[in-house]
Amino acid sequence: MRPHQYIKNFFIFLPLFFALKITDTALLLNAIVAFIAFSFTASAIYILNDYHDIEEDREHPKKKFRPLASGAISKPQAMGIMGILAVAGFGLMATLSLQAVGILATYVVMNIAYSSYLKHVAILDVVIIAIGFVLRLFIGSAVTGIVLSQWIVIMTFLLALFMALAKRRDDVLIYLESGKKMRKVIDGYNLHFLDIAMAIMGSVVIVVYIIYTTSSQVIEHFHTQYLYLTALFVTLGIMRYLQIAFVYLDSSSPTKIVLKDRFMQLTIIAWIISFVWILY
Repeated sequence: MRPHQYIKNFFIFLPLFFALKITDTALLLNAIVAFIAFSFTASAIYILNDYHDIEEDREHPKKKFRPLASGAISKPQAMGIMGILAVAGFGLMATLSLQAVGILATYVVMNIAYSSYLKHVAILDVVIIAIGFVLRLFIGSAVTGIVLSQWIVIMTFLLALFMALAKRRDDVLIYLESGKKMRKVIDGYNLHFLDIAMAIMGSVVIVVYIIYTTSSQVIEHFHTQYLYLTALFVTLGIMRYLQIAFVYLDSSSPTKIVLKDRFMQLTIIAWIISFVWILY
């Protein structure tokens, strides 16, 4: 079910945060319910992924301990849990917005296509992962009625693409060290390509964020010209992630990096505090 991955679903709250409505109790409650509904559905997708990847996971040094790969959970049990989670997720989302249900259905269909075939197509596989983060934003927009800024969509996509490339880099490293291909898609990648792609995406994220915080539209909307100061923490976060990937050779799970790396945690907290201080 990957409950530690639920941290990704906090992107659902970003429309509220950037619209200065995070303190609106009614809208916040809608976002919380949507967060729970999306988390249930995402867990169902994770189970489906594990079901399809049993043999590949058994060759992976870490993934071989997952319930299905290790045999701790049988296939029928896994399918039963997946069905319950999917029904619960869609049922909860339906109480909020039919538009949100449609977006959730899009997420599910996209991930089924990903599990079945698209994850084997280099570049397209990481783009699909990035789109998944953008769909979380659209869910947050649908259940709160907040119109998304083009900036938040662009930055979310680019940041997610950056982290997805880091995950593929870790897969390539495992292949080079052990000779085992954790994914068939590895044939479409190598370290040189991924290092350049990550450097480009990381740079673009920083540049787009600076343009966002200094644009006249954003300054007028938020009534402040000091948001550019928060770019310091975005730059630190990107540099730290590159250090973890290139120096410490550990970029297999963005979620675990955020949950375990103290430097990254402090950087994110500092960004949130500075952003909240300037806006609120």
